Amino acid sequence: MKILQLKDVKYIANKQTLLDIPHFSLQQGDLLGIIGPNGAGKSTLLKVLSFLQAPTKGQVLYKGEEKQANSLNLELRRRFAVALQQSLLFDTTVHNNVALGLKLRKENKTVINEKVDYWLEKFNVASLSKKNARSLSGGEAQRVNLARALILAPEVLFLDEPFSALDFPTKAQLIQDFKEILNDTSTTTFFVSHDLLEIRHLTKSLAVIIDGNVKQMGNTKEVIEQPNEATAPFLNKWKELYTL
Repeated sequence: MKILQLKDVKYIANKQTLLDIPHFSLQQGDLLGIIGPNGAGKSTLLKVLSFLQAPTKGQVLYKGEEKQANSLNLELRRRFAVALQQSLLFDTTVHNNVALGLKLRKENKTVINEKVDYWLEKFNVASLSKKNARSLSGGEAQRVNLARALILAPEVLFLDEPFSALDFPTKAQLIQDFKEILNDTSTTTFFVSHDLLEIRHLTKSLAVIIDGNVKQMGNTKEVIEQPNEATAPFLNKWKELYTL
């Protein structure tokens, strides 16, 4: 099932076309990676697809129905969660940070506490529950940030380079733990990254975006091993540098 689709979408800012995508779809249950050069339009695509930014032209469809990006569409926004490169945690305890979304939805306090405990345990940060979130290391903060997103049980989880600021050992362990969690939950995931190693280890499908247009999309392994004419210069450079 296509949970999200773009049809003839363009996004133009300062007379520059940042996105020009005739068609694009995200399948329910997929774990899709988005990669491309700096300035290719990766984050813009995420914002348009998650209804955080309205396209200049074209349609954004949710389960086959066209929807508009506006702050009044609260029910639609609640179906998604977004985790960014910077964790942006509030100056309060880890527990309160993870609980915030459910509190805003007026969930029962007992249910909230149970869910917070569950997700902190899943991300191996239960011991940090009473610690101030602003005092955490980068890896700890990102684990809390991801727990805060997944506790909302989103239909689609949008990730915008959440691991890029972490050192390699911290990143590698978090990606491994996170992959197991995503496999357990079957959460549809849209994962923006500039790092093909992250993409290779975490995703099932891969889309390569260059100059605002998706140039190739398919099974992650197949796209990496069999790039087309448009994506080969970018992907082959990566493979040479990191001997994937």
